[in-house]
Amino acid sequence: MSLPVVIDTSPDPERPDPNRREIPIASFVRRMGPTRTGALLLLLATALAIVWANIAHDSYETFWDTHLVLGVGDLSLDFTLHALVNDALMALFFFTLGLEVRRELTIGELTSWSRAVVPVVAGLCGLVAPALLYLLVARGSGWESAWGVVISTDTAFLVGALALIGPRAGGRLRVFLLALAVVDDIGALTIIALFYTEQFDPVPLLVAAAGMVGIWFTRHLPSGRAPIYTTLAIIVWLAFLASGVHPSLAGIAVALLVPVYRPSRQDVEHALALARTFRQSPTTEYARAAANSLRESISINERLQSAYAPYVSFVILPLFALANAGVQVSMEGLAAAAVSPVTWGVVVGLVVGKLIGVLGSTALVRALGIGELGPGLTRGRLAGGAALCGVGFTLSLFIVDLAIDDEAVANQARVGILLASAIAFGLAAIIFRLTERAHPAEEVGHVLQRPVTARDHVYGPMDAPMTLVEYGDFQCGFCLKTSGAIQEVVRELGGELRYVWRHAPLLRYHPNAVAAAEASEAAARQGKFFEFERSLFADQLHQQPRDMLRRAEELGLDVDRFEADLVSPGVAARVRDDMLDAEAMEITAVPTIFINGRRHTGPHDARSLIEALRRARDTEDVSVARPEADAARS
Repeated sequence: MSLPVVIDTSPDPERPDPNRREIPIASFVRRMGPTRTGALLLLLATALAIVWANIAHDSYETFWDTHLVLGVGDLSLDFTLHALVNDALMALFFFTLGLEVRRELTIGELTSWSRAVVPVVAGLCGLVAPALLYLLVARGSGWESAWGVVISTDTAFLVGALALIGPRAGGRLRVFLLALAVVDDIGALTIIALFYTEQFDPVPLLVAAAGMVGIWFTRHLPSGRAPIYTTLAIIVWLAFLASGVHPSLAGIAVALLVPVYRPSRQDVEHALALARTFRQSPTTEYARAAANSLRESISINERLQSAYAPYVSFVILPLFALANAGVQVSMEGLAAAAVSPVTWGVVVGLVVGKLIGVLGSTALVRALGIGELGPGLTRGRLAGGAALCGVGFTLSLFIVDLAIDDEAVANQARVGILLASAIAFGLAAIIFRLTERAHPAEEVGHVLQRPVTARDHVYGPMDAPMTLVEYGDFQCGFCLKTSGAIQEVVRELGGELRYVWRHAPLLRYHPNAVAAAEASEAAARQGKFFEFERSLFADQLHQQPRDMLRRAEELGLDVDRFEADLVSPGVAARVRDDMLDAEAMEITAVPTIFINGRRHTGPHDARSLIEALRRARDTEDVSVARPEADAARS
């Protein structure tokens, strides 16, 4: 694994990024990134399964029916390769999904109801609408019970396809769709447990419950947690298998009990102290201690996500596609699928049901004024995302085997899944392309997407005729120079100006930038944002955790409250909101300044900024740039 490169000099906001250059063809896969590479492997495995099943169907069936016996003496487990993939390896897939669910519930998008309500409602309606449409189309076929095939969106394909065909700077759309997919996955797994589990035996679930209690308490052990977690997880999985409940559900059940937290100041300080000791005395003992301390400062949830994600994307999901996507594409089979209500029920359910359920519910929730959506989530982008939710691959194929025991009908359902996924992918690509044409990059990058509101850090009267919004980074040298110029502008214009700061930390250049931004937000909760901002700019070389606490004490803040706020989900979400705004406007260098809602492209000295502000005041209808001020006055 290559180490991240830290670049000491920030890009000049008035010049092109000198580090941006064309990437050679030899690094094509690296440029694609793991998300798109994983999606591509999933597609290739699907194509290979179809080709294999049609060229040599007997060998395809024989291979996946190969038996493996695992055990000692009289204790043994007998699996086919197909069952090993679906029951064991897919449990790891659901485990990683569960880790993500747990993280989103604790420190992610689902921590605040106002932020979560729209994707939660969209996810629930995205489960119901496809099922209803399937029942409508497939009624009378005798396979109405297979409605579960159309309920789930393939999260892996969704993220990969969004990276391949999604809009420019689609970070906020990605966050929205991931939150939706979390709800989708929970609902789909619950439906599997309630409607597609046979030969249920509740006694082994008592063993599973005891194992999960043990997993919960393992977090309190001072050391040696990993082997205990592993042993208990295996016991829980075996108990689910013995109960008749599909063992893949053990993965998400265990994952929801794995703790997640943000690194504490004490853990970070301890890791830094050991790293300094290793630098002074580079021995194996100190190296191991420093490495262990750094690892332990990160929650086990995030460590496990990082560890398992490559295996899930590059091994488990392609193997699953290879084992389950072997649809025989014969003329007879296609002819049967073409007139099969099951096939068309799947297609209509996934393509139309997901689009109506997700987009319709989102529009309804927004019309009712419930919840909120960030800037950049236009109707066109939401429509593209809703269409992409119709890619129901992994769980859909998974439920086919549970819901349909007639191989001919199962094959028709698989044809419907593949056809629906292809249609949904193509429809989403068309919508995204049309949306991007309707919103040119030049306009997107030069107009402030989110107007100034009370949630912003505002210095000056809210109804001032001139507005200067700065996206900046507390470790950036150019931002330091501009801060002095802006102070002159504030003194010159007085009550005619409102100055707004928003965060755009450049992680590639400044490793501590996000921590500094979060510290300023913690200070803002005690009414000292701009005082803390000036303190950060006054000493950019000292922005370690202990420095943040020292500044808080010097400013007279409640240090205990400040330290608690530093690791709160709300502070992290506040900074991330600004970062997603900056990404949506393609801000790659700071400071980036907007004057009365338009991007400033001239020099950043005080005189130039004053002239630009006065010119904007005199030549523009500033009410367009300040709708929130008009609303406040009314």
